[in-house]
Amino acid sequence: MDFRDVSLTALRVFRAVADQGTFTAAAASLGYTQSAVSRQIAAIERAAGAELLERRRDGVRLTPAGRVVMRRATAVLDEIEATARELSGLPEQAGTVRLGWFPSAGAVLLPRALTALRRTDPGLQVVGREGSTPALVRALRAGSLDLAVLASAPPFRPPDSESPPLTLQTLTERALCLAVPATHPLARGDFVDVADLRGQRWIAGSSTGEDRLMGVWPGLDERPEIAHTARDWLAKLQLVAAGCGLTTVPAMLASAAPPGVRVLPVRGGPQEQRRLLLARLPHPPTDPVVRVATALRAAAVGAPAPSSPPA
Repeated sequence: MDFRDVSLTALRVFRAVADQGTFTAAAASLGYTQSAVSRQIAAIERAAGAELLERRRDGVRLTPAGRVVMRRATAVLDEIEATARELSGLPEQAGTVRLGWFPSAGAVLLPRALTALRRTDPGLQVVGREGSTPALVRALRAGSLDLAVLASAPPFRPPDSESPPLTLQTLTERALCLAVPATHPLARGDFVDVADLRGQRWIAGSSTGEDRLMGVWPGLDERPEIAHTARDWLAKLQLVAAGCGLTTVPAMLASAAPPGVRVLPVRGGPQEQRRLLLARLPHPPTDPVVRVATALRAAAVGAPAPSSPPA
C-alpha cells in the first residue's frame, strides 16, 4: 500500500490514539469500536512500512516514524478543517489557539488571561480543555494543542522523555500552601508550623495509585489519616470549608478559596516549591500563540498569593 493512499479517517484515528494515549480511549472519543481503531492503525502502519506507535503497558508512544507522520498529519487535518469552514461560509479562524491546562489553573489563571485577551485581542479565539499533565503532553505531541499550562513539583523533571524536548517556560515558582477550615485552631495565625501537621485529617486527591496522597503535606513523618478523597479541587476545598480536614493547594488558588477556608503558608522544614509551566512543541510559535502565551505570563505574575511566613 502506498502512503499516498492513506485515508483522512486513518489520519484522524492515528491522531486520536496519540492524543488519548490508548486505543480504548481513542475509540471512545471518536465513537468507534476498538477493533475499528485497531484496523485503521494497522492500515496506516502498513502504508508507512514502519511501526508508528510503540505499544506499552501504560499506553502508546509515538515512534520516530510516528512523529514524522503526526507532524504531517496534523498539517493535513488542519487544512481540511479550514477548507470545510470556508466552504460552509464560516469566517477563517486563523486566530484560534488550542490551549490545555491542569485543573486548578482553570480557577484563577485562565479566567484572568482570557479576560485580558478579550480586551487586547477581541478577534483571537482560545479553545481547549482541562486535563492531567500526561494527557496534556500527549495532546501537544499529537498536535491537537498549541500550548499547555502544566504543574511541576521537585525535582522538576521534564514532563516526558520524548525527542525533541518540549519548549518549557516557567510562569511562576511559589511555595505550596495549606487550605485550613476557618474554624480550625491552625487558622488563627498567619502561617502554619509544619510540626503542627502531625495528627491532622486530610482531604486527598484520589483513591488509587501514587496520586492517593496528593493533598497531604509532602514529607509528613507519619502515616496520614485520609478523611476523604476527591479529584476535583473545588470539592476538596468545600470539604475543607465543612471542617472535614486539611488539604494542600497551589498558592495561585488562594484568591479562589470559598468562604470558610483560609489558605496559609507553611513554616518549618524545606519549602515545598511548585512551578507553573507553559509548554509547547519546539518549533517557532505563530503570532496568536505568542499573544496567548504573553497573556498567560502576565496573569501568572499578577496572581495574588498568601503572605510569606515570618522568619
